[in-house]
Amino acid sequence: MATEHSRTAARLMVSPAVILLFLWMIVPLGMTIYFSFLRYNLLMPGMESWAGFDNYYYFITQPAFKSALVNTLLLVAGVLLITVFGGIALALLLDQPFRGQGIVRVMVIAPFFVMPTVSALVWKNMFMNPVNGIFAHISKSLGFQPFDFLSHAPLASIILIVAWSWLPFATLILLTALQSLDREQMEAAEMDGANWLNRFIYLTLPHLTRSITVVILIQTIFLLSVFAEILVTTNGGPGTASTNLPFLVYAQSLLNFDVGGGSAGGIIAVILANIVAVFLMRMIGKNLES
Repeated sequence: MATEHSRTAARLMVSPAVILLFLWMIVPLGMTIYFSFLRYNLLMPGMESWAGFDNYYYFITQPAFKSALVNTLLLVAGVLLITVFGGIALALLLDQPFRGQGIVRVMVIAPFFVMPTVSALVWKNMFMNPVNGIFAHISKSLGFQPFDFLSHAPLASIILIVAWSWLPFATLILLTALQSLDREQMEAAEMDGANWLNRFIYLTLPHLTRSITVVILIQTIFLLSVFAEILVTTNGGPGTASTNLPFLVYAQSLLNFDVGGGSAGGIIAVILANIVAVFLMRMIGKNLES
C-alpha cells in the first residue's frame, strides 16, 4: 500500500514537467503540420488558402531537394568517418601515460564546448580565408597557390568544421570505454606474443563496439540538423553545393517567404530523421543483445 502511494506521489510530482515538455513539443509540431497544408506567404498576410499536399509535392519535386538530401547524407557520413576513426586514434593516444596528460585531455575536449557559429567563423576567417588565412600562408610558404576551400570544396569544408567540433565528443566517449578495458587481459595477450595490432583488433576494438554505436547514434541525430556552420560559411552555396535539408527549409521559409512550403519541408525532414533514428536504434539494439 505504501509503495502504491509513493508511486502515485512520484507521478504527481513528475507530471508538471512531463506536461510542459509535451506541450513544448506538440504545440510547435501541430502548428507546423497545420501550416504545411496552407498556401501561406509572408508577403501576403491574410491571403492564406488550403493547399492540401501541394506543398509537400512542390518541396520534394524542386531541383534543390535531391541535392540537399544527398548533401545531408554525405555530411553525416563524412563527419562520422572522421570522428569515429579520429576518436579511436585520439582515445588510444590519450590513454597512454605521459607528462601533462590531464592538460592535454582538457585541450582536446575543449572544441566541443565552442558554439557552432563561433567555430564556423574561426575556420572561415582564420584558417580557410584564401587571402590571409593560415592555410593560405602555409600554401604560399611552400610555393603553392592558395586554395579557396569554401568556394571550390564547400561541402568538404563544412564536413571538416563540423567534424572538428564533434571529434572531442567521440574521443571522450571512447576514452571512457577504453579505460574500462581489462588491463590484465591485455598484459596476458602481450605475454603470449600478441603484437599491438592483434591486441587492438581482437581485444580493444570489440570492447569499443558498443561505445562506437552510441557515438554514431547520438551524432547522427544532431548531424541531421546541422545549420549554423552552413549559414555562417557558405550560405548553402555555391548554388546548392552545400545546401542540406535544414538549410533548404530555412531558405524556403525565410528567404522565399513561403511558410507553407517550408513547413512541409520541415515535416519531411522530421520524418526522414525519425526513419534514420529508428534504423540506428534497431541496429544498436541488436548489437547490445549480441
